[in-house]
Amino acid sequence: MTALAFDVVGAKGPSRYFESLTRERLAHAYLFTGPQGVGKKTFARRLAQSLLCLSPKTGVVGYDGTCASCVLFKGESAHHPDFLEHEGTLKIGDADAPAGFGEGERLAARDIVRQLAMQSYSGGMRLLLLGDVTFATAEAANAMLKFLEEPPKGVLILLTTAAPGRLLPTIRSRTIDINFPLLSAPEIREILERREIRGKEAEVAAALAGGSMTRALAALEGEEESLRATVARWFFESVAGDSPQTSWATRETLDEGIETIKTLVRDWIVASGHDGVALVSIDREQQLRGLRPLGGRTAAALLRKLDDAQRLARTNVRPELVSELVRMALTSSP
Repeated sequence: MTALAFDVVGAKGPSRYFESLTRERLAHAYLFTGPQGVGKKTFARRLAQSLLCLSPKTGVVGYDGTCASCVLFKGESAHHPDFLEHEGTLKIGDADAPAGFGEGERLAARDIVRQLAMQSYSGGMRLLLLGDVTFATAEAANAMLKFLEEPPKGVLILLTTAAPGRLLPTIRSRTIDINFPLLSAPEIREILERREIRGKEAEVAAALAGGSMTRALAALEGEEESLRATVARWFFESVAGDSPQTSWATRETLDEGIETIKTLVRDWIVASGHDGVALVSIDREQQLRGLRPLGGRTAAALLRKLDDAQRLARTNVRPELVSELVRMALTSSP
């Protein structure tokens, strides 16, 4: 039997779960949840490749990388006719618009429902990946909900999100929730090395990543271009009691921005008297050590408020309101 691969970094829990399954035990829909940049979409694509791989296997995980099906998964994006991928906001779509399977760059909910009702190209499974999924309207969400309630035989749906609270509870109830943890610093470095990023540059990016490849790559960007840099400026202005002139909070950046603020607050606590403990935000050490001391009950209360704000951010509350709550929490910390 050909040796099979499953090339993902991290995600040990999700890997163990799917390694324990057979095709007969697969659910019809899975929701991959976890922070941005922890590999949810990559895992979903590798799982899809595994299920469509022509090499025989007893489970659902693993692919040979050389069969006619696997060849269609090479490169940055997959071009397999039985694998359909859409990222971001999903609209309702035109009820009468024709579409062949896999056609079009920006699919709508009705397009997906029509295309997945077609016959498989290879005679096997068909897979749908909705990455970082949100719904433009209630009608779009309801179209997908109806599809989840009665999916065609042989169709597997994979959804990923960093904010599951923004999805309809009825959609979540029809999926199996698989949580993806943060990546470790060695795992971040391994991924960076695969991208030919090594040495000091990789070490610094991994240290600043806080478990997220999104943040690791942001740390490698120019200072002015980085979301992290914008959020850091906003953070220090807020702590100083100033009214920040820049805004960073959008639906897409809210969760990532709060994670950055939480890291800065933890480093603020460390810089307030925990000698010998390394800071994560090593590029902000001088600014952090220049802040008023933060510790004890005040620090614990601030971290609780940030956790509450992050939970709120993962619902449909306006981003501007959440960022204002965070600003007030930072300003009110003595």
